[in-house]
Amino acid sequence: MSNDNTTSTPAGQLETLIRRHLLGRGVMVRGFRVLVQEQGLVLQGFALTYYAKQLAQHSAKELGRFPILANEIEVQ
Repeated sequence: MSNDNTTSTPAGQLETLIRRHLLGRGVMVRGFRVLVQEQGLVLQGFALTYYAKQLAQHSAKELGRFPILANEIEVQ
């Protein structure tokens, strides 16, 4: 099960929180998406550095209530 990116969904709300958290640290993940599945979260998007990818994962762990199943953010 996945949710769209609107802020009215739990995934959309979490995406917004994580984006704000990252921007507050000067980091951006392009095309950032959070997919909510029964067992946890899947992170997707594109980052310029491995640090940005890891920070997004850390933020999702900190702000979300579900485990991270996969961090599919690509470093380009």
